[in-house]
Amino acid sequence: MTVTTPPTRVAAASPRPAARRPNRMRAWATRAPLLPALIFMIVVTQLPFVATLVISFFDWNALYPDDRHFAGFANYSEVLSTPELRKSVWTTILLTATVVLVSLVLGLLLALLLDRRFRGRAAVRTMLIAPFLLVPIAAALLWKHVLFNPEYGLFNGILHWIGGDGAVQPDWISEMPLIAVEASLIWQWTPFMTLILLAGLQSRDPQLLEAARVDGANDWQVFVHMTLPHIRRYIELSVLLGSIYIVQNFDAVYTITSGGLGTANLPYTIYQTFYQAHENGLASAAGVIVVIGSIILATFALRVVSSLFRAEVSR
Repeated sequence: MTVTTPPTRVAAASPRPAARRPNRMRAWATRAPLLPALIFMIVVTQLPFVATLVISFFDWNALYPDDRHFAGFANYSEVLSTPELRKSVWTTILLTATVVLVSLVLGLLLALLLDRRFRGRAAVRTMLIAPFLLVPIAAALLWKHVLFNPEYGLFNGILHWIGGDGAVQPDWISEMPLIAVEASLIWQWTPFMTLILLAGLQSRDPQLLEAARVDGANDWQVFVHMTLPHIRRYIELSVLLGSIYIVQNFDAVYTITSGGLGTANLPYTIYQTFYQAHENGLASAAGVIVVIGSIILATFALRVVSSLFRAEVSR
């Protein structure tokens, strides 16, 4: 009778440090080309923000450079308590919400139109995207002088053509300043919403849509129960990215109204505080608040983008 002994297991040899070094060297070799861009980004963006953060804790007027001293959170308290600054915060919120919501609705309607096949769709798509490609200051000048001007503007020209010499010729910027700024921004940012929502519409499964129509669903039912749930993430992404950019908008307010008539948003108020009142500490505190708000919105936007990527990978 022979007794067989069970085979002994040989312990796997742990990888040697020398074996790991080539992998680490290879990883650093692949990352090395990115280091100049990373260093440049840190120097251009992060160092100025750190400097702004430090200055925001000082009572520092550029006209009296020898009188600066540490003020703690006094600048932040003044930003949130001064009536003019609080009004600019409210104007920023109102301007952002109006522009984003109206641009989103118009962008969705245009995306639904461009999702259909018709002759000349490529040309229409190019013309709809054109406003977004304009330089913001040029778009604001276009609306101020070509459309809103009370003497030779297009809007008053149309009213005169319809009503004759007795037609009302309003001064659009003086009578409705905030709406004038909002109209300019809506015209420029609607194509941005259209592009994102059109990408969501074109990622739908055509077989599911065809099956729903075969089962008797009409266009409205398909839109409510299939299209809207599918493009929900794209809508969220549009709202978040649009909010990030509109919150920081300066060009339209500066060009169309110069911050007057109740249109001064927070970026324009920062400009006034820094370049006209020379209050470096107060302007830096307001700028930090804008950056923090933008970071919060950007965090949610990145989460939405990550969820979109995961959804595309799992399909």
